[in-house]
Amino acid sequence: MKKYLFLFTVVFLSASSFSLTSVKGEIKLALLKYSGGGDWYSNPTSLKNLSSFCNQYLGTKIDPDYATVEVGSVELFDYPFIHMTGHGNVVFSDADAENMRMYLMSGGFLHIDDNYGMDPFVRVAMKKVFPELEFLELPFNHPIYHKKFNFDNGVPKIHKHDDKPARGYGLVWEGRVVCFYSYESDLGDGWEDQSVHKDSDEIRIKALKMGANLIQYAFEEI
Repeated sequence: MKKYLFLFTVVFLSASSFSLTSVKGEIKLALLKYSGGGDWYSNPTSLKNLSSFCNQYLGTKIDPDYATVEVGSVELFDYPFIHMTGHGNVVFSDADAENMRMYLMSGGFLHIDDNYGMDPFVRVAMKKVFPELEFLELPFNHPIYHKKFNFDNGVPKIHKHDDKPARGYGLVWEGRVVCFYSYESDLGDGWEDQSVHKDSDEIRIKALKMGANLIQYAFEEI
């Protein structure tokens, strides 16, 4: 039932010229819980801080008390923006992959943020979701980099990791980015409380601004 309710909501909002500030009531972001042993629970303060930042600078009304949702749960369809992070293994069952596919095709948005070490695993998991699609590196002129805030050089570099350039990849379904994958960037670490990673205000603001762009894109492209 919730799957069809989500589909109805997407259609209704689209027909009503949906915008971020038109939403009434409580909206929550969600953290994805997955199998495989990877630490999906990393960065516990990230979504709270991103929600508060969006409320301040985008005029949203997002409840900072984010939800946790499992890949195969019907509860997935209750949330317009799902954040996925971790350092290690990711495993989607067939049912998980089908549920995620339906969610993304129905208007949902998934942000995958490699917290270091999940790249080879998450690519396999998402190939199970969309076997016909490949992760494409988004050009710097893509709208996702030019919403409320401009990022002329693409996704910002937040943490060193392997000291490679930060890259932003997308899975594009019928012209819409349904999944944005930030690699060698670690936006979620930048969203955390300053005391966690001791990042400078400049670095944290860059990460939060990019996160706000993702939120804005996800809501406006429904």
